[in-house]
Amino acid sequence: MPLLLGDTVPDFTADTTLGPISFHEWIGDDWAFFFSHPADFTPVCTTEMGRTSQLSAEFDKRGVKPIGLSTDTVDEHLKWIEDVNDTQNTTLRFPIVADPDLKIARLYDMIHPAQSETAAVRSVFIIDNEKKLRLTMTYPMSVGRNFDEILRVIDALKTGDAMGVALPADWRPGDYAIIPPSIPNDQAKGLFPQGWEELRPYLRKVKLNA
Repeated sequence: MPLLLGDTVPDFTADTTLGPISFHEWIGDDWAFFFSHPADFTPVCTTEMGRTSQLSAEFDKRGVKPIGLSTDTVDEHLKWIEDVNDTQNTTLRFPIVADPDLKIARLYDMIHPAQSETAAVRSVFIIDNEKKLRLTMTYPMSVGRNFDEILRVIDALKTGDAMGVALPADWRPGDYAIIPPSIPNDQAKGLFPQGWEELRPYLRKVKLNA
């Protein structure tokens, strides 16, 4: 069965570049950014691993742990990390899961046969501290991910959780939010005492307090 938003993500045990892990235990009370790669020593993957490493402080301040997966062994991963660090001017410290038998790639539906029978597509899973899947994106093997968007949706998800709002197109922190239609005006007055702009009864813009 496909993994759907709101599902508890499958747990697994695996070897990684930082030692063996049990996935749910490794996530702990944080969120996770779990992302897959077709193979080690491939050019697009090398830039993505490097970019994740360069953004480590951004993930840290959001309480999100990055973890990669590639369908190669730990030994290959460790050799590859040397190339990532050298070519991308970084020091990669997050774990990369070894999945040479494709067990985890298949568990998470990362193998798309029209692309490859043996390589994972570029999947993104944003997982919250309850181990629930909050967002997923799938890129073809030839196209790198947009890390600005990955950080943006993490911010949006966490803001929505904390403030009880929805977020409009292209939202970024500091922009107005939307009061969901499920919240009537009398309830909204208590939740949003700063007031809001009503464009339509179903479209109410609110500026969030810092």
